[in-house]
Amino acid sequence: MNAGRGEGRLTTHVLDTMAGRPGAGITVVLDRLGDDGARTRVAEARTNADGRCDGPLLAGADLTVGRYELTFAVGAYFQARGVTLTDPPFLDEVPIRFAISDAGQHYHVPLLISPYAYSTYRGS
Repeated sequence: MNAGRGEGRLTTHVLDTMAGRPGAGITVVLDRLGDDGARTRVAEARTNADGRCDGPLLAGADLTVGRYELTFAVGAYFQARGVTLTDPPFLDEVPIRFAISDAGQHYHVPLLISPYAYSTYRGS
């Protein structure tokens, strides 16, 4: 385990499966989750025209072993695109909880989204 070396990085991207294109302009928040339930905001970004953040959310020594949560503001994204949504929207914010077990690896956590469904996986 490379827990102390900090050579890895955390990245994400969003694909709008309803429109068949990248999810541009989506606010992404990253929190670190403590063993005691406390949460600490460690990054906030907005996806670019390719649905990706302009750089890693965490990299190097900032990427540490632990539990994290990415939150994607998808309700605001679909509203801005003029998509008719329920009130309140079925999916407003999508949280993805995951763990970093080796800070020396690349963790890529993409989100595939539509107004009524989402999926994720560990990408490369």
